[in-house]
Amino acid sequence: MWKIGVIGTGYWSEKHIKAWQFISDAEIKGFCDRNKGLLFEKADQFHVPTEYCYTSLEEMLSEADIDVVDIITPPETHLELVRLAAAAGKHIMCQKPFARSVEEAEQIVSIAEAAGVRLMVTENWRWLEPFQIIKKLLAENIVGNMNVIRYTHTDFYSPRFAPEKELPQPFFRDMPKLLFYEMGVHWLDTWRFLFGEPRRLYAETKRVSPYTQGEDTGIIMLGYEHYFGLMDMSWATRRELDGQLSEQVLPDHKEQLVIEGDEATLKLYNTGKLCLINNQGVEKVLVEKTELNYEESHKKLQAHFIDCLNTGKEFQTSGHDNIKTLQLVFDTYDSAENHKVHVY
Repeated sequence: MWKIGVIGTGYWSEKHIKAWQFISDAEIKGFCDRNKGLLFEKADQFHVPTEYCYTSLEEMLSEADIDVVDIITPPETHLELVRLAAAAGKHIMCQKPFARSVEEAEQIVSIAEAAGVRLMVTENWRWLEPFQIIKKLLAENIVGNMNVIRYTHTDFYSPRFAPEKELPQPFFRDMPKLLFYEMGVHWLDTWRFLFGEPRRLYAETKRVSPYTQGEDTGIIMLGYEHYFGLMDMSWATRRELDGQLSEQVLPDHKEQLVIEGDEATLKLYNTGKLCLINNQGVEKVLVEKTELNYEESHKKLQAHFIDCLNTGKEFQTSGHDNIKTLQLVFDTYDSAENHKVHVY
């Protein structure tokens, strides 16, 4: 049984907590947040005993009986929290975005390695149902040789961030790097998972919303030797709206992925339907409905973390691996700012 210490009990922590409580080989034995009110509110919600609750990581590390620290805090805290957890000999799962720069990510990885503890980045997007299915289909060479990939994410979200509106994550308004830092780590990790490492990258980004500091829409071109792809991502598009918006401002992410090959086209609709279109134009439904189920993705992700601790297998999203994703993220910003093609 792996004993888990959770630090950070904010908006996204519920996905982590539910997954730990689902996994038979894990048990929450430490619960930490400097906001005492939020800490005890979440402890009560998830039936975590108050004696497991702490208001500092140092206190939890010295008093709680834990093997693992699950860091669910903002990126600017990760370096110090990893340093403390590693020094205490705890294995670490660290929320994305992993670091504020590639150099900081390398430093974090080095700290964990020097301490002899294992480190995985909490990257759940690749564990979402449609991408797990698509990964298996691509391994079966279902489209033949790939030609063009088009990956689209749509929402009309950031233009609704007016100051008087309550947001699940209000800090989005103040992030100087928004869409491709907060969400790009998801998309570029999933892209690498499905299609491998690109050879070229070019990006254009734009801030549409008057209520954000950072960009909320953009396009990334990714080139390979024999195929290329386009990521068209926006939190500021009405393109897929299908009715009047609610007064409450919540994300409503819709994703589409079209993979064109010389033998067939694999098409993920924003409804979750997954189809294959052959060279005669016949469309076959492979899966009628897939879901972007974040709670299920966390169960798979965290079960993978525990399995790797048990077996010694490499994490899919180790710190080392996530550095490659972060490089693409920061190259996206550099490309957009300087109109530059990055060649790898």
